[in-house]
Amino acid sequence: MAKAKTIYVCLECGYETAKWLGRCPDCGSWNTFEERQSAPAIKPEEKKLKRAPGSDARAVRVDEIPDEHMERRSSGIQELDRVLGGGVVDGSLILVGGDPGIGKSTLLTQLCAHMAGDGVRVLYVSGEESTRQIKLRARRLGSDSAGFYVLSENDMNTVQRRMEELSPQVTVVDSIQTMYLPELAGAPGSVSQVRECASLLMRLAKQSGCSVFLVGHVTKEGAIAGPRVLEHMVDAVLYFEGDRQHQYRLLRAVKNRFGSVNELGMFEMTEQGMREVENASEALLSERAHDASGSVVMCAMEGSRPLLTDVQALVSTTVFGNPRRMASGVDQGRLALLLAVLEKRAGLRLYDQDVYINIAGGMSLTEPAADLALCAAVASSHRNRPIDGSWSVMGEVGLAGEVRAIGQAERRVAECARMGFDRVILPKYNLRGLRVPEGLQVTGVETVAQAMAALGLLRSN
Repeated sequence: MAKAKTIYVCLECGYETAKWLGRCPDCGSWNTFEERQSAPAIKPEEKKLKRAPGSDARAVRVDEIPDEHMERRSSGIQELDRVLGGGVVDGSLILVGGDPGIGKSTLLTQLCAHMAGDGVRVLYVSGEESTRQIKLRARRLGSDSAGFYVLSENDMNTVQRRMEELSPQVTVVDSIQTMYLPELAGAPGSVSQVRECASLLMRLAKQSGCSVFLVGHVTKEGAIAGPRVLEHMVDAVLYFEGDRQHQYRLLRAVKNRFGSVNELGMFEMTEQGMREVENASEALLSERAHDASGSVVMCAMEGSRPLLTDVQALVSTTVFGNPRRMASGVDQGRLALLLAVLEKRAGLRLYDQDVYINIAGGMSLTEPAADLALCAAVASSHRNRPIDGSWSVMGEVGLAGEVRAIGQAERRVAECARMGFDRVILPKYNLRGLRVPEGLQVTGVETVAQAMAALGLLRSN
């Protein structure tokens, strides 16, 4: 009989090797190899064929597939429904990730309470907390009388039996990294355990129509811990973002088979749990400093949602040999590019200036439409001239100093008008066919220099 062999498996990606390595050649992670005992190989004549569920399915033409209405259930939390594309789809598998303490368990406890209150049978499975701890959190949130079921267990075989007994319509598993199958080698959280436990939950969800929420731990880089295949298996991946020191939490969909991606939900962390922020633009601008240089408002698009954000810049003469460039909420490489454009095309001397950028409220701006607002904020701080609070600035900036068109300009302009802004600077190309709300003045610009002149930021002779 063949003996078991010792192998080393990367905990991040599942790469296997016969010897220990400091760095994984597949994913590049350091010190992630774990020693395992591989199962002895089975001879070909002794190998048994296992029939997977659905292996007898036949191919059908797409026009012969019967139309079925995709049932969605309201979670009772409008911001969560927005991110999911309108509600929770029956039989879906949803992964929720985020830093420790960001509010994942709090939000899902509130989800269980709302759905149980609507008559939905809900099961909350926790491999990290006892039932008493879950009861204490539910009482703090005012959800202890909601009537959802709680199970403190990390053995997936037991979880499967309880799900078959209760036949829940919604199940929360907190967290997938604590679950394990006894028949598999490896500790909970290992690559093989996470993959197989998620696969079992996926089969249960698809066969029974139960919607399953998985809580996922994240690594120090911010990615979901465990094998990357976990994100491929699920139907939706939701990330909680935001600094734990700030009151606002952002729930973002980066994958959704039943709706659009990059949708954003905003919550405020309170003593009573997660409170929905219905008017996100008003919340982000509520503490904006007026008549201060280096501050300008732009309208960002998060999926289908327009959000007004405060772009802040601080420029001061450096005391170091090399000026400092620090950015929070924007890409630092993009900032360096825009500073070079301002020096070359707008005549701003920034090579001996420290530049600090911040997006208020913990927001992150990744779209190029924020370029012109960043340039305006830097110029305003450098000239020490405040930008009038009635202005909103948007546009993509090219290396030649040209201002390029942006997407969904009409929705951005409408949001600016709704929030009381009187004047908007847009790329000139976006003015074609643009429906401008009554009372709003829209200025089209072709270059960065034109935008700076419109805002009164050019040096006077």
